[in-house]
Amino acid sequence: MILDQFHQCLAKLGADAGALLAHQGRCQPLKLEAGAVLLPQGANQSSAFFLGSGVLRACHYSSEGQEHIKEFYLPGELCLLYASWLDGRPTEYQLEALTRVEVLKLPLALLDLPQWQGVCRALMRQQLLYKEEKEAFFLLNTPQERYQALLSRWPQWVEQISQAQLARYIGISPISLSRIRRRINQG
Repeated sequence: MILDQFHQCLAKLGADAGALLAHQGRCQPLKLEAGAVLLPQGANQSSAFFLGSGVLRACHYSSEGQEHIKEFYLPGELCLLYASWLDGRPTEYQLEALTRVEVLKLPLALLDLPQWQGVCRALMRQQLLYKEEKEAFFLLNTPQERYQALLSRWPQWVEQISQAQLARYIGISPISLSRIRRRINQG
């Protein structure tokens, strides 16, 4: 089933139908428990992960023990840390399972193959658009507007991710988010 989902994801990215079939044996399906680390912070990234079910996140743990959430990933997404992939540097973030997950682990080396170049271009375009959108999300909106944007644009996040996690992501305390939610529900 996860291979079928991945085929659909590749098709949306404009992949050649044979791109995965030729290298399917190099992909490894995994089922992991909540809290499992797929890619440790500071590691060299050699794999990407297609998420079939569950929720993943990318986060950074500071030396003071603070947690900074970069991103959440939901089913149907290809999860990788782009800067690490593009320049080969160790990751600044950790990829970890927020819930039980089913992923397909695939070697990043596949993206270097000629038949995967269309997928690479589509991923880069998708990432660039997403980064621009995310930048505007944080710079041009108040915390309440950020939460309302999550409600309208990514309702699945609000349904599947804890309020404390969402608060950290939008840069406020869980108490502030609770107040925002109360104002929205009363209005």
